[in-house]
Amino acid sequence: MNRPANFSVDERPKGIQRIRKLPDPALGALWDSIIIDEDMKSRLLSQAVLNFTMRGKVPRTVIPLHGVIMLTGLPGTGKTSLARGLAHRVATSFPNGRFRLLEVEPHSLASAAHGKTQRAVTDLFAQSIAEAASIAPTIVLLDEVETLAADRAKMSLEANPIDVHRATDAVLVQLDALAEEHPNLLFVATSNFPQAVDEAFMSRCDLILEVPLPDRRACERILKDCLAGLGAVYPAIGHIAESKGIEECAEACVGLDGRAIRKMVANALAADPQTAMNPERVTMPALLAAARSARKTRVREAGK
Repeated sequence: MNRPANFSVDERPKGIQRIRKLPDPALGALWDSIIIDEDMKSRLLSQAVLNFTMRGKVPRTVIPLHGVIMLTGLPGTGKTSLARGLAHRVATSFPNGRFRLLEVEPHSLASAAHGKTQRAVTDLFAQSIAEAASIAPTIVLLDEVETLAADRAKMSLEANPIDVHRATDAVLVQLDALAEEHPNLLFVATSNFPQAVDEAFMSRCDLILEVPLPDRRACERILKDCLAGLGAVYPAIGHIAESKGIEECAEACVGLDGRAIRKMVANALAADPQTAMNPERVTMPALLAAARSARKTRVREAGK
């Protein structure tokens, strides 16, 4: 018997890591915390909204929308947080909209047993996701989608079991079926390695958006946002955001992703035992030194 679509958190089907009711203000805060070009955010939100306003009205023979958005980019650029925040923003765009966000855990679907991965993928899409979409508008986060839709052209049957190939086949078949039957369904996929994603999956994406590393201005905004947040707990740190040297520190952060910049601030707070005990002792020179060290490490890793 199929599991009901109004399953509770304790009854999550295999492959579903988390279920959230939308809108969710916590996810809205995630959207605000990702510092990227506002035009990019606007384009992303507009495409997601269009999915729910047009797909049920316009035949797919006119515009073959699949209800799939792909976010690519290096680790730490905020793809997953952006996807979660997008779900909240879409829900708030529709008054009285009772949306839900399903987060898929792709690694839990893999199995060494012949045929089991393919069956697990089919059950997830054809049953759990389809049932949820039949009840309410649903957004599905497919994080690290290359795990589910690996590029078949780059895999050898000797090195990879045929079940992996069939799992990708199952994903493609189910995307086509769900696109026909459920116009109130949107997939948001993320990948650090888009070159590892099957070309047929990429061709089904309505929008492919690369989330870039932050430029100098974005680095400064991320730094200020991080320091202001710390300032709510440690007021003296908040003042550093407006002090001399913030621009130089931002320049030293160029080449780091947003997550690395925020971790760099934590490194500065742990520069010595005294500052670790009292974070308000942190100074701009300490932040600058931490930024330069983080970038030096990143450059060294990139050269390996």
